[in-house]
Amino acid sequence: LGIYGLIIAVIISNEVTTVAEKAPSYTTFKAFAHFGGGLACGLSGLAAGMAIGIVGETLTQASAAQPKLFVGMVLILIFAEALGLYGLIVGLILAAKASS
Repeated sequence: LGIYGLIIAVIISNEVTTVAEKAPSYTTFKAFAHFGGGLACGLSGLAAGMAIGIVGETLTQASAAQPKLFVGMVLILIFAEALGLYGLIVGLILAAKASS
């Protein structure tokens, strides 16, 4: 999950430019699009991390009592990871919109 934030940060930081010839080339639209992309990726990573933590704790307790539940709980962990991936996709789309 942490690598998703790093990917978004590198993409956004490459788009940020300085003032050239007294005319800002980094517009307000780009700034808000980059802010939204970073926020989408960060908050979805936070939600995915919380979901993984809660499911992971429950997985360890449930698998000790009933080993049959292990495969189903691992699938739920994969779905929780997908939340962070969706945030990365939204962040990439917003960053791409800002550069076009």
